[in-house]
Amino acid sequence: MRKSLCVGVVLLVFALSFATVTITDAAAKPGRSKPGSSCGGTAIPKSSGGYWTCTFDDEFSGNALDTSKWAVQTTAASGFTSGTECFVDSPNNIAVSNGVLSLTARAEAAPFTCADPGGAFTTRYTSGEVLTYGKFSQAYGRFEVSAKFPATTVKGLQEALWLWPDDASKYGAWPRSGEIDIAEVYSQYADRAIPTVHYVPLTTDPNTTNYQCLIRDIGQFHRYAVEWTTQAITISYDGQTCISDNWVPMLPLLKPQPFDQPFMVALTQALGIGSNAFDPATTPLPATTQIDYVRVWR
Repeated sequence: MRKSLCVGVVLLVFALSFATVTITDAAAKPGRSKPGSSCGGTAIPKSSGGYWTCTFDDEFSGNALDTSKWAVQTTAASGFTSGTECFVDSPNNIAVSNGVLSLTARAEAAPFTCADPGGAFTTRYTSGEVLTYGKFSQAYGRFEVSAKFPATTVKGLQEALWLWPDDASKYGAWPRSGEIDIAEVYSQYADRAIPTVHYVPLTTDPNTTNYQCLIRDIGQFHRYAVEWTTQAITISYDGQTCISDNWVPMLPLLKPQPFDQPFMVALTQALGIGSNAFDPATTPLPATTQIDYVRVWR
């Protein structure tokens, strides 16, 4: 599996007009509390009535990654890369402690050879990504991540909270089989997170992204969520809607295709490329994304 994080950088050049959403309340109430009844002991009401049912919950309360829930993405196994980093399975890059998962991009003491099925390369940089590949996936429902991103405004870092289809070629090469980016963060634009619903070229559907979802302090924990039904994909930050896309697939696909199959959860700390390219002279490392929880409901 390979996902090109450079796509989001390229998209930044488009001057699309959307209403500005400013996120100011990182502690917004997520719903009425019913201990034990749902993810994190909190029940989330549905707009149609009743409550969402918890299907996946990791509060990162232990001292190691729960491998019954998460797989570690490595460049050696999958060829996954973003910038000049090598994704590795190391406690220096992926760690659980004090109730959070930490994903860290860092400079190593000396250059090393990064194994890659597409061709080994030399780098000094490593980073971390985890995903629920082979452990958990779901079509439709509510997915929520509480995350804290590096609080730097210098270009060179990129983070993503995203959903990727189990069968990434079911309806053809990317993006035809779909992808849901709940939030992508580019360090030179650290006043916002960017959601994107990928399934056709973005010029075809103006509701697939919004570059104006402003966040007052991205270096604090915020709630990034998507509610996905057969009719619409709605992404919100701290309870405030950022985009809602009622996608229209390209023929011969019929709705709800391509968003009619299970998607896995992926969490990525990467180095930037393109206009947000990593610069070893100025980009601050190490850089860490922290995840307080990942919760999914049906």
